Amino acid sequence: MRDPEDTAASAEARRAGAAGQAGAAGQAGEAAGARETARVEQTARARGTPLEGPTGIIYDIQGFSVQDGPGIRTTVFLKGCPLRCPWCHSPESRRFEIQLSWQRRKCLGVETCGLCLPACPRGALVAAEKPVRDREATENGQAGLDAAPLHEADPTTEAPAPTDGPRLIEVEWDRCDDCGACTEVCPTGALSPWGRSYTVAEVLERVLRDRPFFERSGGGVTVSGGEPLSQAAFTLALLRACREAGLHTALDTTGFAPWGVMERTLPYTDLYLLDLKHPDSEKHRAVVGVPNESILENARRLAVSGARIQVRIPVIPRFNDLPEEMNELGRLVAELGEAVTLVQLLPYHALGVHKWDRIKPEGPVLQAVTPSEKRVAELKAILEEYALQVQVH
Repeated sequence: MRDPEDTAASAEARRAGAAGQAGAAGQAGEAAGARETARVEQTARARGTPLEGPTGIIYDIQGFSVQDGPGIRTTVFLKGCPLRCPWCHSPESRRFEIQLSWQRRKCLGVETCGLCLPACPRGALVAAEKPVRDREATENGQAGLDAAPLHEADPTTEAPAPTDGPRLIEVEWDRCDDCGACTEVCPTGALSPWGRSYTVAEVLERVLRDRPFFERSGGGVTVSGGEPLSQAAFTLALLRACREAGLHTALDTTGFAPWGVMERTLPYTDLYLLDLKHPDSEKHRAVVGVPNESILENARRLAVSGARIQVRIPVIPRFNDLPEEMNELGRLVAELGEAVTLVQLLPYHALGVHKWDRIKPEGPVLQAVTPSEKRVAELKAILEEYALQVQVH
């Protein structure tokens, strides 16, 4: 799934510009959201499915998104994913539970603060042996590295640190159980929880604040992840609540879910943003961790069911960037027929790599270079040979 931090600055710029255009409508959004949530909640209670029912673990709600479907959208990012893509730029989305985030650049140092050290019941926080001057360098130690095989990168690797700054704390991840005790005493947010539990009503109230922008741009709500269908009950309830509120809905999914779960979303989903990563199931399993047969079958069933689909293909060096691989993906997508309204190529980038250093290490991390414009253009041309509308995203 897309990294919610990738476009933070541009999102803020869009927020400022859009707010000026929306004027009074934007200022009244919060109150209107609360009123509309109350109306939808009343309807849900009458139906016997109150919005307080299922809860979901969410790691971000990003307004003013323009990359997750048509118009200006609010994207809800759920935690938990069964795939293990080594290029994932949202590694905080993998685990289903709330987890610890550690940002060195925000740490005041043990001499100035150190409140977290006695707060940890498992002794997982220790004072670093050496001081550090450039916290940004250590936190972004993975960025800008040359290409490496998919299995070689070590997520704990850091750049060498200078020795004339404060001594920071370090997390001994093998001892940490993500209890969150340290986050309650950290004054700067250097130690913070990644994710929190929401009810459908809480999410809906937040989303509905942006209704004026949806109406002006043809936007709506996108439920993303992680893999949102891994939290099936919550995702279904949220999509239904958004539909009953009159919002355009999109589901950003890997497609790796039982068809029975996917099928239940059909009445409440206007658009599916469906990831297709590789045509060969064995290579898919070897790199991503799961086979692709059920993903492709779900895509076919969605198409037959009349769903509207935007296919998203990440362009990953040494994984799926060969002409023959893209040619086979093009053939598979073309078989879905008119259900596919757009194919988006998503060239690999390293903008989220630094986040691997903020969480408990797990799995391989891809270190690669962004595909050249020439290579991406060649792959785009291959897909267009199948009469597909293709966009580089």
